Amino acid sequence: MKKKQPAAHLPPPRTFSRWQSFKRLFAIFVMGTSLLCTLAAAVVIGIYSHLAKAYDLTKLGQMPERTVVMDYKGEVLGRMHGENRIIVPLSEVSPWFIKALIAREDSRFYQHHGIDYWGVIRAAVRNLKDMRVVQGASTLTMQLARNSYPDLDDRSLHRKLVEMMLARRIEKACTKDQIIEHYINRIFYGPGIYGVQRASQVLFGKHASQLNLSEAAMIAGIIRSPVRFSPFRNYEGAIKERDTVLKRMLETKAITPEEEIAARYADIALHAQPAFQSQGGYALDTVRRDLDLILEEQEIEDGGLQVFTTLNKDLQDAAEAAVEKRLTAVEKMRGYRHPKKADFDNTWDGSQEISSTPYLQSALMMQDNETGGILALVGGRDYRHSKYNRATQGERQIGSTVKPFVYAAGIASGFMPGTYINDAPIQPGEIDGADPGWSPQNSDGKFLGLATLTDGLVKSRNTMTIRLGNYAGLDRVIELLTNAGFSKPSIRTPQIFIGNIGGNPRQLTSAISIFPNQGLRRRPFLIDRIIDKAGNVVYQTPVLESEVITPSVAHMMRPLLAQVLDRGTAASLRSEYGFKEPGGGKTGTTNDYKDAWFAGYTDRVSCGVWVGLDKPQTIVEGGYGGTLALPIWSDVMKKAVALGYKTKVPKVTLPLTKVTLCRVSSQLATDGCSRAGTAYEEALPYDLVPKGFCLEHQGYAAPPPQRMQQPSRPGLFDRIRRWFQ
Repeated sequence: MKKKQPAAHLPPPRTFSRWQSFKRLFAIFVMGTSLLCTLAAAVVIGIYSHLAKAYDLTKLGQMPERTVVMDYKGEVLGRMHGENRIIVPLSEVSPWFIKALIAREDSRFYQHHGIDYWGVIRAAVRNLKDMRVVQGASTLTMQLARNSYPDLDDRSLHRKLVEMMLARRIEKACTKDQIIEHYINRIFYGPGIYGVQRASQVLFGKHASQLNLSEAAMIAGIIRSPVRFSPFRNYEGAIKERDTVLKRMLETKAITPEEEIAARYADIALHAQPAFQSQGGYALDTVRRDLDLILEEQEIEDGGLQVFTTLNKDLQDAAEAAVEKRLTAVEKMRGYRHPKKADFDNTWDGSQEISSTPYLQSALMMQDNETGGILALVGGRDYRHSKYNRATQGERQIGSTVKPFVYAAGIASGFMPGTYINDAPIQPGEIDGADPGWSPQNSDGKFLGLATLTDGLVKSRNTMTIRLGNYAGLDRVIELLTNAGFSKPSIRTPQIFIGNIGGNPRQLTSAISIFPNQGLRRRPFLIDRIIDKAGNVVYQTPVLESEVITPSVAHMMRPLLAQVLDRGTAASLRSEYGFKEPGGGKTGTTNDYKDAWFAGYTDRVSCGVWVGLDKPQTIVEGGYGGTLALPIWSDVMKKAVALGYKTKVPKVTLPLTKVTLCRVSSQLATDGCSRAGTAYEEALPYDLVPKGFCLEHQGYAAPPPQRMQQPSRPGLFDRIRRWFQ
């Protein structure tokens, strides 16, 4: 029987087996590779997701911004420290800008969850096609992650993977609006400009909420290269970027064709503002210096603080205006021969700052007597020309404004307002520690003979002041001056009695305030409190005070200093400048009219004013403190009164004793003093009543002094009795 032959069309069994094996191996390879890739991807995702968890997401909204400085009412004076950024909520940004930003940077922003996979594929295809990196795949969320953490700012694959995983984490923790808000406030817009608000202000001089479509498209367009496409440097390039954004907005249907055409042909008017504006002049410069002492370096760098000062912006403006107005008038006086500020302005090109100016300068400070808080501070006429703060950094001889402190030392030593002092030439050897030939004159070149201590201060007699200071003692006078706030003089000389001691308006104002403050000096300060971003008060200045003179001495000095305004060297304050508020003060003029001063007070505020040239020289012949500095003081103080800093009804708090004194010995008078015509009556605080009787005149002692009864409020019975009188 014959065997069957296999069919001719069937393949050899061995060949079929090899093909099947190949297919099976290929499938296993593909599955294995896929599995390995999936496993590798899972490992990579797991590792980088773990790395992404190390980033603190609260830092997304923590952006350095400039510290805001305000006056006591909260009115903004300026900004400093930190990055030049103003954080604004999303609701205060033009919707056009949000649409332009999304169209330009991430058109699928509201569809993806941190990573735009279609965008990744599209970018990869485009880059492979062009054989170079021409398109990125970063979403706004990924850009926010990169910009929020400095260690992600590189181009490595490792950084990119961390960034992607961090973006996914951000999307889970934040809403889309929160992501956009963080992003628009972080954007870098060139050196010193951060965030859409500052970009809008610097480019267009407007708030970010006021941007129109054309402006919004331009700002969105230059994000990728803000320096290269800055409209100030490359206007055509900026316009081209704007048009690109408008086209993209049209493609994504964010705007209509009509809106696109209107925006494309709209005129863009640049209203350039400096990226860093001059902030507040001398007052703010003083705030900046104080902050450097108060804050840690990291707090300064982070910025974003609210600094409430003691300044009153209305008073600050009035002080600056008064200085300029009155000094301009001095420059027009006959005999004034120095350069004028207006002429300097015309020739100054603004390219360099100078330490001293050739024109007439002034400085002042005003403080609140109750706290020591500085209400106004002027360090010069123009902060642009010179940053040198003459109110706090300068030190010039204070002239006769030193005399109230010499007279206070004299009263504390036993002299009384009615005591006679000889206004006559100083004799060789008369004054302790003086050169034998030292014989200073009075400003009028005259001598009055015997005159009261009161007249010596009111009429600013040099020889009387020197004799009184010599009686009180140089050490006592220097101690009083240093306790009042002046620097301790390097050389001990009796010339200090008539003003040979350095000082500035800050020191002088603080010192003169001891008289309305019952002898207390309250340390002047400019920063009231500092509040951080969370609203916490991180610093508050306490009111610090110390007793310089006793309340009794201050009580005796106030009527003397009041008479300086009523009939003394500052009488023009009443007659010419119309300042009627009760108060006291003292003029000051140095040799050859090189410095003009006035320091004075009401019970509410104290103020010191200096006028002079940066390089000491005669200002103008007859340029007394009462002529040059007093008008400025009057203008500022009248503004203070108008703003409510008015004198309160004084209250008698010291027990007074009515006594009869001798004008010669300053002791309790005897009947011999009465016969000699030197006895007079005075009401003194009890602790200033002399302990002994006059030994200069023979006679019998008067009865012991009796304490004066203080006025008391009438009782109910007294008031009823008066009804029937």
